[in-house]
Amino acid sequence: MVFKTGDGVELNGWYVPAEDSNYTVLFCHGNGGNIMHRLDSINFFHNLGLSCFIFDYRGYGKSEGRPSEEGTYLDVQAAYQWLIESKKMRADEIILFGRSLGGSIAAHLARKATPRGLVLESSFTSYADMGKSFYPYMPVRWFARFGYRTIDYVKDVRCPVLVIHSRNDEIVCFDFGLELYEAANEPKEFVEISGSHNDGFLVCGEIYREAWTRWLKFLADYEARPDQQEAS
Repeated sequence: MVFKTGDGVELNGWYVPAEDSNYTVLFCHGNGGNIMHRLDSINFFHNLGLSCFIFDYRGYGKSEGRPSEEGTYLDVQAAYQWLIESKKMRADEIILFGRSLGGSIAAHLARKATPRGLVLESSFTSYADMGKSFYPYMPVRWFARFGYRTIDYVKDVRCPVLVIHSRNDEIVCFDFGLELYEAANEPKEFVEISGSHNDGFLVCGEIYREAWTRWLKFLADYEARPDQQEAS
């Protein structure tokens, strides 16, 4: 399917419904590849009974345009609006999920939107911090081309936050996950997995599934709290 951003760029996405689903995962993928490379994750969400909407940022896959930081923020906003307007979903039926770079993009939206929850998996604190971790002896912060200040965004997020990170992540260091967790507001949870940056969710199959199952139950209970009902 094709949908359009606020600045007129046409993006490609897949909406994969699950029968009797209570939530839809808005999936912000990482920097490498496109939606075709996320079939394992889409299948995982489907088996959990979650609908999923995954899309390619501008310049990725079949989406138009050229990649840019501001463009990715416009892209996820358009995907969110598509769920609200075209699928007639309430904001509290949407879970924002970001893996790696996608974590920063999802967190940026979660500051302004009111999703049921935010999941940050294998995500970094900022683009400059990533540069410094790879090139510790160079002044990366002085010439970082992108911001992607996930740690600043997550401080303003008011929905429940789940942070998932592997201690064996060879690209985004484990400490970044811990820092994001510490910066997030309550309610929040941290789940440690194992495996590499790209396959941790597969390597840790049962641990990963149990973490999501437990968190989804928490979200349902959290939604049912009287004070939450009054605030909605």
